[in-house]
Order: sequence, then C-alpha cells, then structure tokens
Amino acid sequence: MTAGIDLGRPQVQVIAGDEDVVRVRQLVRTVAVAAKLSLVDQTKLVTAASELARNTLVYGGGGSAEVAVFEDGRRRGVRIVFADEGPGIADLDLALTDGYTTGGGLGLGLSGARRLVDEFDIDTAVGRGTRITATKWSR
Repeated sequence: MTAGIDLGRPQVQVIAGDEDVVRVRQLVRTVAVAAKLSLVDQTKLVTAASELARNTLVYGGGGSAEVAVFEDGRRRGVRIVFADEGPGIADLDLALTDGYTTGGGLGLGLSGARRLVDEFDIDTAVGRGTRITATKWSR
C-alpha cells in the first residue's frame, strides 16, 4: 500500500475537468515511484500521462485513466489506459504527425507522448471514441 493506494489493483481516475488532469499526474507519479521507475522514467511517464489526460478531456469530452503496475514475467512497469467515448480520431496517421493540431497547441501531444513511453497503442474509430494504452518499463 502506498499513500492509500492498493498497487495490486488498477487505479481509475475519472477525467471530467482540469483538476482531474492534475489528479492523473499525481496518481501516475505515485504508481511510478512504487514500481521503482527511475526519476527520468517517472518524469517521462508523468509528462506523457498529462498530455494524454488533457487530450481525453479536450478532444474526447472526458473519460477515464486506469493506472496499474504491470509485469510481463521479466520486467515491471506502469501501464495507463486512457478511454473516452468522444468523436474518435478520423485520421490517426495525421494526428500522430509532429506539428499537426486541431487545437491551438504545438501539435506534439500524441506524437510526443508516444516518444516518451516504451509501448503505445491507439484504438479509435469515428463515433466510437478512443482508447490509448501507454506502458513505461523499469530499466
């Protein structure tokens, strides 16, 4: 148990407002520390999670983040699944291109988050929403 969190079970944070993006960051940091990720890897994961939580709120209309310590038999890491029931991503290749944005940002959100983690998967369809799974492994 770390700070009231049962690391044996996935932790779910609803994303419905700006304060929830902050809560996702805090939860990811707590779980990353408990999973013994290095400080650099903790920072990369929290940065990616912050961007993905913001996208879930802004583009997906809100949703959730599920954070869990994950083991594959040889290594331990942190896996985060962001899910929303928003409009989905019409052109995934374009959305993953550096510099592309439908908002006012730099267009580094999805592509930047993808570079910060070890595994990155997007399941999306127009009208069905988006599910992004990001994993950072301990070194």
